[in-house]
Amino acid sequence: MKKVYTAAFKAQMVLELLKEAKSINQLAAEHGVAPTVLREWKQAALTSLPDLFERRDSVTELRAAHARELEQLYAEIGRLTTHVNFLKKKLPN
Repeated sequence: MKKVYTAAFKAQMVLELLKEAKSINQLAAEHGVAPTVLREWKQAALTSLPDLFERRDSVTELRAAHARELEQLYAEIGRLTTHVNFLKKKLPN
């Protein structure tokens, strides 16, 4: 049966590999993971690093766009409320 590792465990192993305090073979032996698997995790982490920062930038952009839209909607609500109140005063009951 194939072992399933958590994302936290994979991240910890990649961090250990990046520290270069121990070799891939040492880490593999200590944690019962094949060296090729550790290499794959390291490569996957290094490949996806730029995406991590791009996603953070896009989240910031989305929040700013959301804030602008919210401000416009509140302004529209204010205009409509003023208009409704004006019409209530002008129209007979």
